Amino acid sequence: MDVALLLAVGLLAQSLGLSLGVPRQRRPSTLYPWRRAPALGRVRRAWVIPPISVSENHKRLPYPLVQIKSDKQPLGSVIYSIQGPGVDEEPQGVFSIDKFTGKVFLNAMLDREKTDRFRLRAFALDRGGATLEEPTDLEIVVVDQNDNRPVFRQEAFMARVLEGAVPGTYVTRAEATDADDPETDNAALRYSILEQGGAQVFSIDEYTGDIRTVQVGLDREVVAVYNLTLQVADMSGDGLTATASAIITLEDINDNAPGFTEDEFFMEVTEAVSGVDVGRLEVEDRDLPGSPNWAARFTILEGDPSGHFTVRTDPKTNEGVLSVVKPLDFERRDQYDLTVAVQNEAPLQAAAPRAQRGRARIHVQVRDVNEAPVFQENPLRTSLPEGALPGTPVATFSAQDPDTQQLQRLSYSKDYDPEDWLEVDGATGWVQTQRVLSPASPFLKDGWYRAIILARDDASPPCTATGTLSIEILEVNDHAPELSPPSGSVCSKPEQGSGLLLGATDEDLPPHGAPFHFQLSPRVPELTRNWSLIQVNVSHARLRLRHQVPEGLHRLSLLLRDSGQPPQQREQPLNVTVCRCAQDGVCLPGAAARHAGGAGVSLGALVIMLASIVLLLLLALPVALVTRSRRPSADKGFLHGLQDDLRDNILNYDEQGGGEEDQDAYDINQLRHPAELAALRDPLGRPPLRRDAPLSRVRPQPPRLLPTSPADIADFINDGRALSGVSRSRPQGRRAVQREVSSQPAWGVLVVLLLLRAQACAPRPPPHSGDPPFSASEPQASFLCGAARPGGSPGGGGNAQAS
Repeated sequence: MDVALLLAVGLLAQSLGLSLGVPRQRRPSTLYPWRRAPALGRVRRAWVIPPISVSENHKRLPYPLVQIKSDKQPLGSVIYSIQGPGVDEEPQGVFSIDKFTGKVFLNAMLDREKTDRFRLRAFALDRGGATLEEPTDLEIVVVDQNDNRPVFRQEAFMARVLEGAVPGTYVTRAEATDADDPETDNAALRYSILEQGGAQVFSIDEYTGDIRTVQVGLDREVVAVYNLTLQVADMSGDGLTATASAIITLEDINDNAPGFTEDEFFMEVTEAVSGVDVGRLEVEDRDLPGSPNWAARFTILEGDPSGHFTVRTDPKTNEGVLSVVKPLDFERRDQYDLTVAVQNEAPLQAAAPRAQRGRARIHVQVRDVNEAPVFQENPLRTSLPEGALPGTPVATFSAQDPDTQQLQRLSYSKDYDPEDWLEVDGATGWVQTQRVLSPASPFLKDGWYRAIILARDDASPPCTATGTLSIEILEVNDHAPELSPPSGSVCSKPEQGSGLLLGATDEDLPPHGAPFHFQLSPRVPELTRNWSLIQVNVSHARLRLRHQVPEGLHRLSLLLRDSGQPPQQREQPLNVTVCRCAQDGVCLPGAAARHAGGAGVSLGALVIMLASIVLLLLLALPVALVTRSRRPSADKGFLHGLQDDLRDNILNYDEQGGGEEDQDAYDINQLRHPAELAALRDPLGRPPLRRDAPLSRVRPQPPRLLPTSPADIADFINDGRALSGVSRSRPQGRRAVQREVSSQPAWGVLVVLLLLRAQACAPRPPPHSGDPPFSASEPQASFLCGAARPGGSPGGGGNAQAS
């Protein structure tokens, strides 16, 4: 009983919030959860600790909650510990225990809205770490406080209700929530309306938040929108509060009939026009603009039996627009009196009053104007045979003037005649041809030719009518059919192949074309002994052999006839090649070539020519490589100092002019009259270098002075030779040229000669009968092919020149 007493005292002290010992420090109750209670019957293994309650938002920290003890060892010999959420699990550090005394402390403020209870495990160990007691549960319940205001689910509740709704009509529901414990008064909510801007026409249920109408007479035309201020409070209406708004819009119903602003309207319109507006009919309606309750719809009740008028609604202004849909005729009727009614698109409410001006009278005056002539038949269709001669009558295309009260004359002319084929009488409208129309005209569309005729009156201003004249060109059978294809091939054995399929075409249009009739020419009756024609369809026939005939080209004659009236026929040649065929009925390759006697170069000759070209290229490649490797040394010895200059390559052959035929080497007048060129002996300075010459080039020598007397001419010439550095003998200069030429690669010339040899040495087919003998170029061909050339070795002399 002592354990039960201690437990009861501890819970009582906790609930009353007693403080023992040191001021501002609560002494926790002491629990012996492992002590076994004495009993005569079954023995319980341990006490179940009831939940420990603690208020949320507790600010006196650390706050002692409870003290647990074990009586198996004296005080100070037991080590206590706890585990679970709030200790070593998130949120950590909320609870702690004194390991020697077993006191459990609250170390942080609790929030019931986040965690409403904590379940911990308590352990008791000796100093050696051995378990003294079995682990026991310790549950801590967080007591709720009213620390959360209620919150509306929306800041503004939007709702609609029909105008004229009966009292008690449901409008909307205003809902709020409270984060506090719903089992306490902290979350007990009450709703109310603080303000609704006028008469009390709405009410709210304080428990559910339902908003309903409470009065009759909701009229959108008086008040269209109501703005309510709502309030919710917890603690059954005495606690924390929150506000929101409810915007209630009255929906329109058709409780106002439309009406005309006037009883009569007067308008005027011209005749012979359609699709024009005559005038506007103004109406008024108090219902919501743009809604079906406001949109007007007009109906013509009387005065328009022929349907010349219609009234449509302007969607922006809701006015009626009277327009003409059929042309009016002043000569028939000059005035119309219409009765028009108006109503809404939506039906009017039964209790709504009727409009006083639901009908109106409209008076329309018709004005007379000059009207265009009218063709009696438009378009006018007629027909002419193909190839009609000039002067052939076509038709009379006349019109009438509807203005019977005015005396007017009509004239006719052409507006569109692309082939200039027709001629129109200006007074009567009589149409006839003035030349022959070509059947291949691009303006013939499916056999029809179209022209446009104008009829014009003489009023001021005049009016013109347009008429279409459509002429069908009747087809005439004036073309015979043509064979297609004009040639083909068949197997020499009648049982092989399917024969030759023949077709026919005709420039004439149906019915002067197919079906076509195929026939072997009656002029050659022997054709029917070897050949037969079988009709396949209306445009094709099949040619077959009756028995085997020699292979080769056979010329046949066929007679083709169309089905026109009268029929046209033509005898046409057909070239048929009879060939040897395989089992599948296809001509064997080369069979036709043997009979045709092919011409040209044979396959063997082409193979020999190609092999010769490839061999010559392989032989020329090493020669070119060797020549290319030797070229730099030759260039260095012969063109020393000029390798960098790629633009000029001047060779000095040391040849001077001589004889009377050389008039360009020297000007002899300068040698005979040196005194006249005294001004040229003045020093001219150092000659400038060329800007396009390389830097490594040797600077040119300054020009020498001219001789002053005939006695110095010999010295002048000798000095020039000495400066050139070449011997005076001319053959030496020629040998230098030959060495230079011999050092250049000549494999390109060799390749050309070898190609000519391959072409000349190719085998030729034997000449046909009647062909001319070989030409005089045969000795050259025999020379290229290796035969001895008559007349000595080739060659030729001549002086080499270079610049």
